[in-house]
Amino acid sequence: MTGSVQVAANLNPQASTVGLMEAPMVEIEHVSLWYGEKLALKDVSMSIPKHRVTAYIGPSGCGKSTLLRCLNRMNDLIDGVRIAGNIRIGATDIYDPALDVTEVRKRVGMVFQKSNPFPKSIFENVAYGPRILGVSGRADLEGIVERSLTAAALWDEVHDRLNDSALGLSGGQQQRLCIARAIAVEPDVLLMDEPCSALDPIATAKIEELMLELKNSYTIVIVTHNMQQAARVSDYTGFMLLGELIEVGVTRELFTNPRNKRTEDYITGRFG
Repeated sequence: MTGSVQVAANLNPQASTVGLMEAPMVEIEHVSLWYGEKLALKDVSMSIPKHRVTAYIGPSGCGKSTLLRCLNRMNDLIDGVRIAGNIRIGATDIYDPALDVTEVRKRVGMVFQKSNPFPKSIFENVAYGPRILGVSGRADLEGIVERSLTAAALWDEVHDRLNDSALGLSGGQQQRLCIARAIAVEPDVLLMDEPCSALDPIATAKIEELMLELKNSYTIVIVTHNMQQAARVSDYTGFMLLGELIEVGVTRELFTNPRNKRTEDYITGRFG
């Protein structure tokens, strides 16, 4: 396959050892979504394995961010959205009408394309979620903040200025702070929507290294336009096109031996 060589050369070496049959953390079954009359997702089904990085790739407007937002019910905030199908995280149907959506979002953290720290101190950014959940003791909060910032590879850089404004951090530091904030409540799943698109190559490399570390504790789902990034960090990759999940599989296999002609055409640059 001409055109796939450069991507394949950067593949995550761990991905080739990952079996297809793994314990799922997330199960997506026949999910379709409409924005008003527009069908944005078409009968998507797949499992997302526990403690792995799963990437969604595809051209702009293909539905990958919409699917990601289904996993923490953020699409509920958009007027006129209708969804069909089932999504389970663990054994919980997250669209069960009896389920408090706050419970879903405790279990599913999210990091956005543009870093969005609160206009508060570094400490208060990370402590925000635990405070909402009822943690009030200063010693408890300090432990959570240190643990979360350490896990996000940021503690060594900011431990002596925790009371400074988070807005004074660099772009890459702000994104790692947002990761620390997301994991402070110990979610099961961490969603990352184009988390490196606004960062320089050095900051991007730090975030990618962080993903490989964090998957030991969290199930990570990432949306990216960058196929090389998907190849470097993900164990599994799903290719989406026009609201459909065209193909999903072990990353190394999908990039080097795609089963679907449309997947091959996309990763070899014939469109996208």
